[in-house]
Amino acid sequence: MADLFDETPAPPPPQGNRPLADRLRPRTLADVIGQERILSADGPLGAMLAAHSLSSIILWGPPGVGKTTIARLLAHETDLAFVQISAIFTGVPDLRKVFEQARVRRQNGQGTLLFVDEIHRFNKAQQDSFLPHMEDGTILLVGATTENPSFELNPAVMSRSQVIVLERLALKDLERLAQRAEQEMGRALPLDGPARESLMEMADGDGRALLNLIEQVSAWKLDRILDRTALSERLMRRAAKYDKAGEEHYNLMSALHKSVRGSDPDAALYWYARMLEGGEDPRYLARRIVRMAVEDISLADPTAMGICLEAWQTYERLGSPEGELALAGAVVYIALAPKSNAVYTAYKAARAAARESGSQPPPLHIRNAPTRMMKDMGYGADYAYDHDQQDGFSGQNYFPEGMKRPVWYAPEERGYERELKKRVEYFAKLRIKRNGG
Repeated sequence: MADLFDETPAPPPPQGNRPLADRLRPRTLADVIGQERILSADGPLGAMLAAHSLSSIILWGPPGVGKTTIARLLAHETDLAFVQISAIFTGVPDLRKVFEQARVRRQNGQGTLLFVDEIHRFNKAQQDSFLPHMEDGTILLVGATTENPSFELNPAVMSRSQVIVLERLALKDLERLAQRAEQEMGRALPLDGPARESLMEMADGDGRALLNLIEQVSAWKLDRILDRTALSERLMRRAAKYDKAGEEHYNLMSALHKSVRGSDPDAALYWYARMLEGGEDPRYLARRIVRMAVEDISLADPTAMGICLEAWQTYERLGSPEGELALAGAVVYIALAPKSNAVYTAYKAARAAARESGSQPPPLHIRNAPTRMMKDMGYGADYAYDHDQQDGFSGQNYFPEGMKRPVWYAPEERGYERELKKRVEYFAKLRIKRNGG
């Protein structure tokens, strides 16, 4: 079921003394809960097994979803020797021994499924050491990682493996696991419906964590059924999965930003709260909230950036937790503000044009002429001072000579940019008029 189902060479202890998770270890792939998508006949692993063509794979998923168990069962299904190592405790000399044993095993007619737990913790040189043994068939590599393989694993290892994504267990999967545990223990958990649901929520998609919680609850000497409040007094809720330096950080930040862009204040508040609960620095969130106002609102609501900056300043003066409420207010405001990326799009286009156009100089009439020689060369000649022109607008060309005039800023028909759109169109018409059509 979960990563805790580790193989142990020693004889098993008496059934009653074995951990619940060990007693519930699936004996076949069909017994694995929550990963039907990859194990079904149409799933990637199911298809490999049906075709008798199992290749090296990387199992990527959160803790407690069955990575170790699936690897062990794959070895059983394919009659391969199962060898398990952990990247945390294994060095280069240990790897040499593993590869040599696999080579001998292969000479004797048996293949090896090498399961590497936390494979992302191996450095580049250690990961590279797998390659020749994968290529000549000495080992079939099954790596397990909780980190995004595309960030953590060498491209060479990735190119020789198929990445299989395992999902966190849903509440219905955890309920099935709890029912198995009750059947194994021979008694129901002493919890009412809401308390039982709370227990599943505490596991946070982790089957190993759920079985540990069930063991704790089943060990209590109780003469009554516990409700949600009584359970919460006895058990601490697990901290939500969050890595401030890893992929989860970027996933939640992306969810917050897209919720703001999608004008959903409730979703935006949820992801903002999730990041705070995970221990994110509110100053980082404050900076990103300002960035959202700049990128996705800009001139559609010119006050949005100021509100976000003021919320940031308020946090700096009040600190936590009061200052976080000011940032929450900014999140709600920008979620509900009219949206426009017109400035953002125009800016990117201008930067691209600046790179492509090289070092073309400004036209002579808008160059500064601080010296006599520069005036004689025509710097500043025929410049039309806009304040002296009709309507305060000259319509002169301000781009390099010979450069076709682009149109980058296209205001939206939303918020304050409606007014700016009118101004853009007004000046465009005047420019045509000033330049003779």
